[in-house]
Formats: sequence, C-alpha cells, structure tokens
Amino acid sequence: MGKHNFGYFFHEGLSNMFSHGFMSFAAIGITVACLLIMGTFTLVAVNANELLVDLEQENEILAYVDDTYSDTAAKALQSDLEAIPNVASATYISKEQATADFSAEFPEEAMFQDLDPEIFEDRYAIKIVDLEKMSETCRAVEQVTGISEINAHEEIAGGFITIRNVATVVCVALIAILFVVSVFIISNTIKLTTFDRRDEIAIMRMVGATNGFIRWPFVYEGFMLGLLSAVIAFFLQWGLYAAVAQGVDNNDTMQLIRILPFQQLWPAVAGIFAAAGILIGVGGSLSAIRKFLQV
Repeated sequence: MGKHNFGYFFHEGLSNMFSHGFMSFAAIGITVACLLIMGTFTLVAVNANELLVDLEQENEILAYVDDTYSDTAAKALQSDLEAIPNVASATYISKEQATADFSAEFPEEAMFQDLDPEIFEDRYAIKIVDLEKMSETCRAVEQVTGISEINAHEEIAGGFITIRNVATVVCVALIAILFVVSVFIISNTIKLTTFDRRDEIAIMRMVGATNGFIRWPFVYEGFMLGLLSAVIAFFLQWGLYAAVAQGVDNNDTMQLIRILPFQQLWPAVAGIFAAAGILIGVGGSLSAIRKFLQV
C-alpha cells in the first residue's frame, strides 16, 4: 500500500466516521461500555486469583497432637503429615515454642509473659499446595493417628475461590456476548456509510476499482472507532479501578483484601483493550462491507 493510498484511505475513513456523528458516537459508547464491563470482571478475577495465591502461601492448617503423645512421638508424625497429597510442609511446634510465640505476639501484656506451657498443645503448622483442595486435605490430616483436632479457615478460602470462579465464568460469558453486540453496532454504523455512498461505490466498481480499494476506507473507519473506544475505556477503567482500590484501603473491615496496584496491571489492560477495540472495529467493518460488496 503506497503512501498516497494510505493518506486517501485514512482521510476517507475519518470522513466516514464523522459523517454519521450520532451512530459513530453510539458505536463508541457501546464499545466503551462493553470493554469496561469486560475489563472490570477480568480485573476482579485477576485480583481474586492473586488473593488465592497469597492465601496458599500464608494460610495454614494447625493440627494439634494428642496430649498422650510424648515429644518424640509427636515429632514422628511429621513424615505421615507430609506424605498427605496437597501438603507442602508440616512444621512441628512444641508447647514451649507455642508459649514463646504467643508471648512474643503480645509483648505489652504482662499477664501473657509467664504462661505455663502445659496450657498449650504440641502442634503442626501445615502449608498446603492448592487452596481449592483444602477441605479434603483437612479431612486427611484429621485421619492421621495422633492428631486430636485441627484448626483451618476453610470458609475464608472457600469465599475467595467462589469469587474467583464466578468472576471468571461471568467474564468469559460477557466477553462473548458483548463482543458480538459491539461488532453488530459498528457493523450497522458502517452499513449506513456504505448505503450513503452506494452510488459512488458503484461508479468505482464500474471503472475497475478493486474490492480491496473500496473496502480499505471502511476498515480504517472501523479501526479508528475501535481504537478510540479502547483509549476512552482504558482511562475510564483506570479511574474506576483507582476509586475502588481507594475505597477498599479506607475500609477497616476489608483490610484482608489486597488490591493489586493499577501500575502493575496497566500494560496488560492497555494491550487487551487496544486489541479488543481494534478487533471489534475492524471485524464490524469487514462484516458490513463484505455483505455490501457480496464478496
């Protein structure tokens, strides 16, 4: 494609975009809304997955050893616990160590500084590999002979898993639905342009213009509509994400939730928005002009 043709196609595409101002505005608005909805649910899924990763690294099952077991017998349980599938490690904590850890956690409380180790139990701090298998891992740990009881925050882990899974499913479904809607809107916008220029296009075909030469201005129009939509959606998404992150940080009851900084995510968000916007725009253009040219 020559420089002259590029300038012509660009100019024609830009003219087409402004010739139907309302429809172009509607196409951009719908595409921006679609990208925002898709982006929001995707970012929710990404953050929920990141929280799960953190929980898998920090969350642990506390398995308490039977009081009748000696220190030596309690330590011997480590190999049995680490042999359980999904257990990454099992760290033995004696009564004395548990007492020292508890006292260190409350250094300003005098009443906690001279505690009798006998009020604590020997235990294992168990790290797991996959948080989604926490329930079955807990059951397996309980079945180990010598373990009297366990303490695990299954509800918290289950809550984050549910959020992540729901957000992922909704995100995939919305991407499919909204992509089709966006392509349909842009396709119809460009169909108006092709209809208005039908006489000009017919003359161009009569004098030997190729379908490719006729098609390119409309492709440029769809490209610019999609790219402009992506730029607008990106900055709106940035503002929305920052507002939600600030709200979570300022809420004392949501300190457990850690929101990834947008600075860490923006290159991927910008790339995906640009690719989706251009794909929607160009796809809508090709759909419209293909039917018109019957090629």
